[in-house]
Amino acid sequence: MADAEKKTNSRQMLARLREVMAEDSAGQARLDTITKLIAEEMHCDVCSVYLFRDEDTLELCATEGLKPESVHQTRLKLGEGLVGLVARKGQRINTPDAPSERGFRYMAETGEEMFSSFLGVPIQRLGEKLGVLVVQTKVSREFVDIEVDALEVVAMVLAEMAELGAFVGEGAALTARHTLPVLLRGATGQEGAAQGHVWLHEPRVVVTNPISDDPHRELERLQEAVEDVRVGVDKMLAGARGGGKEQMEVLEAYRMFANSKGWMRRMEEDISRGLSAEAAVEKEQSNARARMQQVKDAYLRDRLHDLDDLSNRLLRTLTGQGSETGAEMPSDPVLIARNIGPAELLDYGRSLKAIVLEEGSVGSHAAIVARALAIPLVIHAERITTEALNGDHIMVDGDQGVVHLRPDDTVVTAFKDKIAMQAEAQERYASIRDKPAETRDGVTISLKMNAGLMADLPSLEGSGAEGVGLFRTELQFLVRNQMPKRSELSALYARVLDAAQGKRVVFRTLDIGSDKVLPYMKPNDEPNPALGWRAIRVGLDKPGILRMQLQALLRAAAGRPLSVMFPFVAQFEEFRAARAEMEKALAREHTLGHIPPESLEIGAMLETPSLAFAPDQFFNEVDFLSIGGNDLKQFFFAADRENERVRRRYDTLNVSFLTFLEQIVTRCNGSYTSLSFCGEDAGRPVEAACLAAIGLRTLSMRPASIGPVKNMLRRVDLGELRAVINAARDAGEQSVRPRVMEYIKSTSPTR
Repeated sequence: MADAEKKTNSRQMLARLREVMAEDSAGQARLDTITKLIAEEMHCDVCSVYLFRDEDTLELCATEGLKPESVHQTRLKLGEGLVGLVARKGQRINTPDAPSERGFRYMAETGEEMFSSFLGVPIQRLGEKLGVLVVQTKVSREFVDIEVDALEVVAMVLAEMAELGAFVGEGAALTARHTLPVLLRGATGQEGAAQGHVWLHEPRVVVTNPISDDPHRELERLQEAVEDVRVGVDKMLAGARGGGKEQMEVLEAYRMFANSKGWMRRMEEDISRGLSAEAAVEKEQSNARARMQQVKDAYLRDRLHDLDDLSNRLLRTLTGQGSETGAEMPSDPVLIARNIGPAELLDYGRSLKAIVLEEGSVGSHAAIVARALAIPLVIHAERITTEALNGDHIMVDGDQGVVHLRPDDTVVTAFKDKIAMQAEAQERYASIRDKPAETRDGVTISLKMNAGLMADLPSLEGSGAEGVGLFRTELQFLVRNQMPKRSELSALYARVLDAAQGKRVVFRTLDIGSDKVLPYMKPNDEPNPALGWRAIRVGLDKPGILRMQLQALLRAAAGRPLSVMFPFVAQFEEFRAARAEMEKALAREHTLGHIPPESLEIGAMLETPSLAFAPDQFFNEVDFLSIGGNDLKQFFFAADRENERVRRRYDTLNVSFLTFLEQIVTRCNGSYTSLSFCGEDAGRPVEAACLAAIGLRTLSMRPASIGPVKNMLRRVDLGELRAVINAARDAGEQSVRPRVMEYIKSTSPTR
């Protein structure tokens, strides 16, 4: 058969499919008609549709050519047989001799032993796997490219039909899934529990016309829409001319994709086979997302993200479905997104009840903003953007990293009980807000709060915090499209000091790199960013930025006390070099006639084990130290805190880690160096009590943790708790946690 005829038949097959979609029949009858139609058009002995019954199970839902009684009886696990392999990998399998293929599984109940040739393609939509479409023949042959392309085009249309509910009906595997309860497990980005209704950050574009009768008109529509997108990208470039070389390079790469001939050619070929312009764009986008899941190289993944974003822009242009859909944001919105930047998140502000992301990381700036706003956050919640619809009831458990979408009554009742218990606990914490964090044996612990936004500062009084132990200055850099001016930073820092009303604020200088990349700085593709060019290393290599920030801090103080610390100091010389920059900035401010701070403390964050073994001169010269627990723990245990497989395996209450922290406490006590602990563990009541028991007297945490930590400290006797820790250590136990928990259970409630 000539190529031209096959192309014509491809369009003919899609035209017949559209007629089936329009029929008023049950889902099973529709599926049966579709498989018969495809077998006829492709001159095959068998056509079968397998759909996911659940995440790991495929079910034969319709067939032409296999035994009818096997429908809804034959099931395969993901990865089982050739069909399961197609589903798992999201890639086609084309073989003239299926039984000889590795992974082949013979299913006697289907009567497929007589069929040699096998062509299976995934049914997927934007990375969401729905099932597998298969054709088979008795004659041994390999399907040619045009036949493969035609079947992939049909699979694309089937994916759209499934999305529109075309398969919903008696016996269909894809039931009305968007009305069923869904439990999604992710990871904790920010603790807390909340319920509300879904608000999609980027509403899904629905393609309602996957098939076209007029390829020429669809090509024109595609070309017009692509030109609109290209013009938009050019405008973005023009508006970014003053944004620096790195920003221009990023946008130039973006424009390169918008002008990609290969991208256009693939979409044009799909249109020639009978797809509409929208369906052709979405097919290419689905393929790009499938490739994205296979690519390990960070640079290539970013480029595929660019292509994905361009496809979204193109789809919105073609369909007219912009981000403004006319839907009204619910009064209790829970934000759902694949990922989100800090500026976009700040636009929503405290109106959000919770946030659920498909991607994200525990140390990302989105997570930092969520913590600053005290909004529960779950990250790595796979499929949430495809499962959720605007207005769906949703419950988010940030403590466990669990999301209940469209929960049933049993879940709703249990979840409401949990929220009520948390509210009751908050009332109890409020009653001790103005009392000291004094232990039963008379030791007072200073509790400070972490901050990074002006929106945090009202919590200084409400939480009972004694000051700000860490003010993250990088957020003001991350939420902009260009470097902030010194005058802007100075004004902000002055407002922070004003809001603190005389309480101590410790400003940490710019901590970027690793997972915090400035949009206007060229990202470095490093094999291990957490151990790479970040924090004080960036500041010392780009002293102009560091000096500008130090000058802004000095001017903001204007005669008031100022405390500044440098992040990620790994060796004594780095601290000396950073302190020298502060001395230069101070001398310059004096020359300009600006009022110097009343007092100036210069400290460092101890986040690397190496700094704990620095010479005595370091401990004598530094004014104060703050243990950065999050980074220090991951480097101590060699366990990436972004890696869910390992990060939970290593306990803060591990005897080795507590012994290491004790050594730091001893060195600081010997040099009379002020020491604090800052990080997630400082805000966990049991861990905080143990940190106090080994000698730490200042803890800095998110504002919402101060009440629970104070409540715990007022219950314990540090002498008794230290004895419990020592007993576990002497017994050779790996963690002190079991013994500590037994001790805490024996203590009396809060005084």
